Amino acid sequence: MEDVMLSALQHYAYCPRQCALIHLEQAWAENGHTMEGRVMHEHVHEGGSRRRDGMKIVTDLELRSERLGLCGRADVVEFHRLGEVWQPYPVEYKKGRPRSGCDADSVQLCGQALCLEEMLGVSVQEGALYYGQTRRRLTVEFTEALRCRTEEVARAVHELLERGVTPPPEEKQGCEACSLREACLPGVFDLKASYYVQKLCGESE
Repeated sequence: MEDVMLSALQHYAYCPRQCALIHLEQAWAENGHTMEGRVMHEHVHEGGSRRRDGMKIVTDLELRSERLGLCGRADVVEFHRLGEVWQPYPVEYKKGRPRSGCDADSVQLCGQALCLEEMLGVSVQEGALYYGQTRRRLTVEFTEALRCRTEEVARAVHELLERGVTPPPEEKQGCEACSLREACLPGVFDLKASYYVQKLCGESE
């Protein structure tokens, strides 16, 4: 099983078509949102590894799970000292604000936690999402339900890439802000066939 990127979990949980366009068709486009996000991640990674307040802070840490076929890099992993053990605490940075009713960011973070557990042989119970727009952390507990959801998404991404078929477009909330809107063309295929028939008839008159 070939590894897929951890970011693909976020893309798939947000929109399977977006995931296919990026990871299957290698489509990408920059807009204001993605540019701001890229700059934020670059700034975070510039900090490098360091110690602060009794913890180790590691940036741009390489992660991998052989069991789930995942690989990628964590923005930040804080290692908190608990007795003789350094407890990892992943922190993922996001440009905007938490999205109501969407678990895509939490799924990506949980994927990082599952990688850390497999790599280090420790239990990772929680992490955090830092949102640039609110400048606050949102604590994410890695519940059994979130772990199952994350593993389901990982399997779905593998199946999607193995099939090699991009899902059809579907207009949904968030499409307007997507940098791939012009490549995706959501809504185009939602038009009824009668629209095209009427258009053709009108042009022929």
